[in-house]
Amino acid sequence: TQAGCGMGCTFCATGFGGFVRNLTPGEIVDQVLQITIDTGKKPSNVVFMGMGEPLANYSALMESLMIINSSWGLNIGSRNITVSTCGLVDQIRRLAQEGLGITLAVSLHAANDEKRSTIMPVNKTNNIARLMEALHYYVQLTNRRVTLEYALMADFNDTSQDAKELVNLLKGLLCHVNLIPINIIPHGQFQKPTEGKIQAFQKELLKAGIAVSIRKERGEDIAAACGQLKGQWEAK
Repeated sequence: TQAGCGMGCTFCATGFGGFVRNLTPGEIVDQVLQITIDTGKKPSNVVFMGMGEPLANYSALMESLMIINSSWGLNIGSRNITVSTCGLVDQIRRLAQEGLGITLAVSLHAANDEKRSTIMPVNKTNNIARLMEALHYYVQLTNRRVTLEYALMADFNDTSQDAKELVNLLKGLLCHVNLIPINIIPHGQFQKPTEGKIQAFQKELLKAGIAVSIRKERGEDIAAACGQLKGQWEAK
């Protein structure tokens, strides 16, 4: 939905490049069309994730969603569409009122404000308390489970205490946690946890009855995995 990103998350390659511009609805939809042309198959699922913050380009996002979802457009079902955000609270509440039936994914990555603010500047104006209120509101209005993205970073947010904090934070929320071993980026300060740490973190959440999965890693060999997306033109 954007070229570049202005959110400045410290673990994400796009954050180092900064924001360039919003994409138009046509440019957003064209990405799906190009995949169809390249593969000869219509995608079954569409995810608004990766470079940029979809909810920061709200009107273009809504227009592109309508085209992708409509029977006169690409006719991809709303339950097969996911919109990801780093946690823009006002826009999450607005999205809840749209009645779209899509899946909302939220980049959380820490269960307390102190840690989250050090890696995600957005948390200073959209803190965890406000974010959780908005997510409960979203579930209440849509009856849709939200996905919480949690990038595991060695010696930062991967301890048993971190897992317990996350469990307490998510009590009563209809959600699924997606654990993502952090992907290495140039100039990045974080490393992947050990496999043992990743498994132990997952077990803490499962023990508390929270639905959780570990994301299968794809695209790291071409710098296209989660947090690695960056325009090649930046290096020229």
